[in-house]
Amino acid sequence: MSASEWFLGVACAVGSGLLTGWIRRYAVSRGILDVPNARSSHKQVTPRGGGAAIVLVSMLAFVFLVARDWNEWPLFVSLVVGGAMVALVGFLDDRRPVSPGIRIAAHFAAATLAVGLMGGLGDLQWGTHVVQSGWLGNVLAVFGIVWVINLFNFMDGIDGIAGSEAVFVTLGGSLLPALSGSTGATSLAGIAVAGSTAGFLFWNWPPARIFMGDVGSGYLGLMIAVLALSAGHENPVAIWVWLILGGSFFVDATITLLRRVARGEKAYEAHRTHSYQWLSRRWNSHRRVTLLAVLINVAWLLPLAAWAWEIPGSASWIAAAALGPLAVLCLVAGSGRKEGK
Repeated sequence: MSASEWFLGVACAVGSGLLTGWIRRYAVSRGILDVPNARSSHKQVTPRGGGAAIVLVSMLAFVFLVARDWNEWPLFVSLVVGGAMVALVGFLDDRRPVSPGIRIAAHFAAATLAVGLMGGLGDLQWGTHVVQSGWLGNVLAVFGIVWVINLFNFMDGIDGIAGSEAVFVTLGGSLLPALSGSTGATSLAGIAVAGSTAGFLFWNWPPARIFMGDVGSGYLGLMIAVLALSAGHENPVAIWVWLILGGSFFVDATITLLRRVARGEKAYEAHRTHSYQWLSRRWNSHRRVTLLAVLINVAWLLPLAAWAWEIPGSASWIAAAALGPLAVLCLVAGSGRKEGK
């Protein structure tokens, strides 16, 4: 990681931290507060909307990169225009509930924009072969991006967990290419997102002094999905690497959704049945659960992601080996278990 890349990340972190502090004071003065209810995992009234700092600072960083001859217009437009759509609908939803139809329409619009501008899913490393995804891959990419936007919102339920996950995934996905001496546009954008999220995380670490809100969680989901899509065009093994890095969120959210839908519950209904939510109630601690998630990321998923990057022919098998045990752990912890059981 060069000195300029370090400077970019640090500048974004400092700017986001300062802006989050201002947003917190503004939210308190205007009564923009999250009041606990029966579905909440917190007990204290807490200001919300701090994710707006992540949005604004990272977008300023993208503009700065373009001004410095970052000639990656498809990625830039996907991140800025798509990000603005998702962040705006999230911001409105934070202030007054927006219908699920409007939210999902904005998410599909942002996903379709990104897939269209960047030429689809791209090639995928499968064993020793590189296969073309074709039109089916493009369709799957759109739905995949929409799913990541929403799962990040679902997983933003306790202090610090979504922010630390976003820092880990974007920073890991940006720095692993340095192992082979290749850093491209995706890495620069990822460093900007990681830095912007780290500044917010200073305020959101347990016990949180401000919440991210939908304005930030949906935006971060889009950033991670679009950056993974972009990385896949730079290297066909990258999709597996990003899948491994985000494994703890992807597995918990997916298992929980499938089990809830199988019971006939509405997918968009608020609930507290992800494994991290069960653990936070069982342990009576947000900090311990968030630290566990960080430990799993650093000690388990990061080494396996690095291994997949170094041995592309085995990446799909390494991904299965990385996510399989997580699925078992999530089921044991309670992913998707009906409340009251």
